[in-house]
Amino acid sequence: MEGHRRRVVRTLLSMRSTDPPMSRLTMSRLSRFAAMALLALESCLMLRAACADEFDAAREVVRQHLVENRIPGMSVAVWRDGRIIWEQGFGWADLEHRIAATEHTAFDVASVTKTLTAVALMRLVQDGRVELDRPANQYLGENALRSRGADAGSITLRHLANHTSGLQGGDQFFFGDSATQAPSTDQAIARYGFAFAETGKRYRYSNLGYGVLGQVIAQVSGRSYEDFLREEIFLPLGMNRSSVHPADEMRPYAATRYDMDRRPISFGRSVLPAAGSVYASVHDMARFGLFLSKQRLADQVPILSDASIDAMLRNRVSTGKPGVDYGIGLVEERLGGYDLVGHTGSSSGASAYFAMIPARNLGVMLLANVHGGASEKLLSKVLQKFLPDWQEARSPAKPPVAVAGFQPTPRLIGAWQGVVHTYEGDLPIRLQVFPSRDVHVRIGKPRFPWMEVEDALLNHVRFVDAELTGTTLAQIDTSDTKRYPHTVSLSLILRGNVLSGQATAVSRFDGVWIYALPYWTELHKIDAD
Repeated sequence: MEGHRRRVVRTLLSMRSTDPPMSRLTMSRLSRFAAMALLALESCLMLRAACADEFDAAREVVRQHLVENRIPGMSVAVWRDGRIIWEQGFGWADLEHRIAATEHTAFDVASVTKTLTAVALMRLVQDGRVELDRPANQYLGENALRSRGADAGSITLRHLANHTSGLQGGDQFFFGDSATQAPSTDQAIARYGFAFAETGKRYRYSNLGYGVLGQVIAQVSGRSYEDFLREEIFLPLGMNRSSVHPADEMRPYAATRYDMDRRPISFGRSVLPAAGSVYASVHDMARFGLFLSKQRLADQVPILSDASIDAMLRNRVSTGKPGVDYGIGLVEERLGGYDLVGHTGSSSGASAYFAMIPARNLGVMLLANVHGGASEKLLSKVLQKFLPDWQEARSPAKPPVAVAGFQPTPRLIGAWQGVVHTYEGDLPIRLQVFPSRDVHVRIGKPRFPWMEVEDALLNHVRFVDAELTGTTLAQIDTSDTKRYPHTVSLSLILRGNVLSGQATAVSRFDGVWIYALPYWTELHKIDAD
């Protein structure tokens, strides 16, 4: 600041020495002008320095994070005590066209969409149109959930919202021109909406579960999921740069997503938009965070009561990770010495971290246009700059854990035969477990009568708590799986002389995630007594 002051003084003095002679009155006015200019400059620079000092440390943390992790672009927002105190974009929303990221750039928020879906669900609960503890099938009409390994009729809306429904994956993504080929959510539920595991017993994260909730919202409201979010959440909360997928009018403001090699990813669609398809700016998400933390802005409509917001964290279930519980679209976890409430998101070319600290009326939103860009590590570093008593996580060095090799039991050894149930018909499956610990898998029928389906090896085999798991190159041929190469993950429970569970076709990763599609599988031991 002192350097700026000296340069201005030199400029004014040079004006006095080189200009034509002036009257004493003019000189006096010039002196007063110089003094006023210096005072204004000093005030301006002091104000700028004060503003820069408050957030400069946090800015530097984000910039360093971008450089070290080769992140194309991201945006950050922080809110506290009822107002947004800092929001800023870093890097590029579009590398190729040199479009800078700003606080109003719309990023893919990935699974943070689930929190928005949960708020939409609570709108219907608050209006008395649905009940959390009633079976989901009461609201789904003809396209109801069905039973395979468990009773689908017992799955409630709460089970879907807290991931204890027993449903498996089921998500599919379509990019670029292929987006027009995407099946509807109705079709996805018809193909994969089966209860695989006992309801209410175990937390199993399920995109399909939230896709079903989106369908419930559409069925009950008589509007599409996209329209319901726009009319009942985005507009009332003043979220003007938010939409699902994104909408056509949002494309000019949406960040381009990049894969792990920093190649651009085309805009696409998910068959389960309620699980992870919202685009929003950090400014909009900060407004959403202020509403959800009961610090509503003056221009926001109170779409949920405080009691309804509290209900989203009531009756939480353990995720299996110590100190991390899941409610209705909200996660509560202990981090940095504080209880955090929010959600994370991760998808092809996108990552998001939404965190609120109720004890300090503080919240943070991180959005990036590459997988892994918005991380817990960055969140922790940013929060250190706003909370002096934030405790940086220091994980103690842990000795390597020895994983026991696969040891087949006599009950498991032998030949097993059964079917993989798909929406296009049943496929035969054969499993051979050898005493040597090799496991061979054969799925499907030969394409020609004179050919045989070759056995494939089951890799990474484990048998723990009567569950046989592993991955194989054997193929499940359906119209959904044929569009991209895949492997098959088996998860089969041994019950007497029956192995049953799921065979999940998982697309091979090549910078983007395409699908994870579960099929009910049941095998019987051939040489059983």
